[in-house]
Amino acid sequence: MSTSPLHDWNLAPQAAIELQKRLAGRVELEDRLGPVSRIAGVDIGFEEGGEITRAAVVVLAWPPIATGDFEVVEQVVHREPTRMPYIPGLLSFREVPAALAAFARLTTQPELVMVDGQGIAHPRRLGVASHLGLWLDLPTLGIAKSRLCGRHSEPGNEKGDWTPLKHGEDTIGAVLRSRTNVKPVFVSPGHRLSLPTALDWAKACLGHTKLPEPTRLADRLASQRG
Repeated sequence: MSTSPLHDWNLAPQAAIELQKRLAGRVELEDRLGPVSRIAGVDIGFEEGGEITRAAVVVLAWPPIATGDFEVVEQVVHREPTRMPYIPGLLSFREVPAALAAFARLTTQPELVMVDGQGIAHPRRLGVASHLGLWLDLPTLGIAKSRLCGRHSEPGNEKGDWTPLKHGEDTIGAVLRSRTNVKPVFVSPGHRLSLPTALDWAKACLGHTKLPEPTRLADRLASQRG
């Protein structure tokens, strides 16, 4: 896969914040998703005390063979020196460059990208999934294990129950019970997807664990588990 450069990565924190604000205006929250036959899951890990960024992309065939049983079409791991220290709210500047390098090594073209992280559920509406979606020009959604911002009520305890995630007057995501009696995950559209569609895809990709299969497999690969 190839991408067109969107901006320079060598930015001071305040310049990165200002860039986030501008890029957020380019995020599309209406569905621009055609037929799907390949879904990519993305996660980022770190090695050597955070000095090396490890980006993992796993491409799965859609539809699954059976509920929660997906065929792995391709997987890629890319390692590079970490570009930015951890700064709350600027995680995409730390993670997306390595993710893009991993996508560049793919021989398979996904139609949908599921990211372990936030989409628009971010104070400036530009989490990792949104930022990556703009670079790839592909529909993306974020599946986060924890809340970055916003408020919500507790969803029901059954698998598939959800409640809106609000920030100010905006609905920025959904708090989804992805497994019965297990802590929920936070789903938000990244780019070229509406919230209902992002939520539908998150549910459709659930298997027997808390995380949807694309991000679960990417998480395992990025964390060097299996």
